[in-house]
Amino acid sequence: MTTDDLVELRRDLHRHPEPAWREFYTTARIVDELETRDLDSLYVGREVLDEGSRAGVPDDDELDAWLDRAREAGAREDILDRLKGGYTGALAVAERGDGPTVALRVDIDALPITESESDDHAPAAGGFRSEREGYMHACGHDAHTAIGLGVLDRILESDFAGTLKVFFQPGEERIVGGEPMANSGRLDDVDYLFAVHVGLDHPSGEVVAGIDGFLAVSQFEAEFRGASAHAGARPEEGRNAMQAAATAIENLYGIPRHGDGATRVNVGVVEGGTATNIVAERVRIECEVRGETTDLMEYMDERAERVLESAAEMHGCEVERTQAGRAPSAVSDPELRDVVSRAASETEGVVSVLDADHLGGSEDATYLMRAVQEHGGEAAYVGIGTDHPGGHHTPTFDVDEASIGVGIDVVSRAILELGGHGD
Repeated sequence: MTTDDLVELRRDLHRHPEPAWREFYTTARIVDELETRDLDSLYVGREVLDEGSRAGVPDDDELDAWLDRAREAGAREDILDRLKGGYTGALAVAERGDGPTVALRVDIDALPITESESDDHAPAAGGFRSEREGYMHACGHDAHTAIGLGVLDRILESDFAGTLKVFFQPGEERIVGGEPMANSGRLDDVDYLFAVHVGLDHPSGEVVAGIDGFLAVSQFEAEFRGASAHAGARPEEGRNAMQAAATAIENLYGIPRHGDGATRVNVGVVEGGTATNIVAERVRIECEVRGETTDLMEYMDERAERVLESAAEMHGCEVERTQAGRAPSAVSDPELRDVVSRAASETEGVVSVLDADHLGGSEDATYLMRAVQEHGGEAAYVGIGTDHPGGHHTPTFDVDEASIGVGIDVVSRAILELGGHGD
């Protein structure tokens, strides 16, 4: 595919954003492309995911609705059959002789955000605004997918010696896709892993050779269950789930911070109650805790559990906690950062190269990075700068499409150096 072709692919995916475990059209579109390549193996859905590690899978009605949308958009039925049950994602493998096994991970899912319709928003003006109202690619994963295919093509056309694996990972935004992919066994033989992300507040022309500072994260839901009663006539007969939830929220924010590093806590969703004159019987909250290290995240997580249980007991309620997304911290290997730095310094369009930077957020590519590192390999999370008029996760987010070609050039050069054919 030419760069123009990849830009068109990116725009097609931008029109059809899909959230975690519902990336049916996206995966089908990727598989369509991969089947035209000279690959040694192509794994789809279940073949690249560990069943026991999946979390946050929607119910059957939700999955079927998104399958129907993908079908209506033109996704092939034979591919959709392989994705049923929310088994999305793919892995392309190209074996090109003796040499290292190098992997590239790109994420493919979108966010539950309504995209801007403003005339100065390029996707709206250019006719590729999201057709899935309430969802959009607000973090650049459509561009990541295009970079993944572009790197694959570049390596297939080269004299690279070794094996290349390109992982198209679902569910990053919910922190649910990385662990199943990391536990699939498909990374066990990987010597070097690159993950890539555009933007992250770095401008077009800037490359970060190895991003660090990932906060480990645990996301969870908690449902408080009490008993309803008339709030005016018989309030004492109720067991107030709203009070339990409110107590929990206040005390979650009161968890003591830790002297070993940064910690975070947030309650992002509160749902419950039926009327002002009814003692609430059920209230659900969605929360997350983070830590500068995995140990610090677990410190916060354990205390959050204690807060939930204590709040429920105080108000005579029960609470059920359900784990959602979870990811550890990770660090890019210095040696692999050096490879990326050299590649970036030789790439047209790159005007500055940073050795490292701190993300300040969380990413489940860390599961894949740690899986490779635990087997003796090296990993780096590469930042490809792109001018974005709106911040990540906002209705006006967009990418400078020229950064797709820069990303392909940088990552391909790094892979070729590892395969003994740097230029």
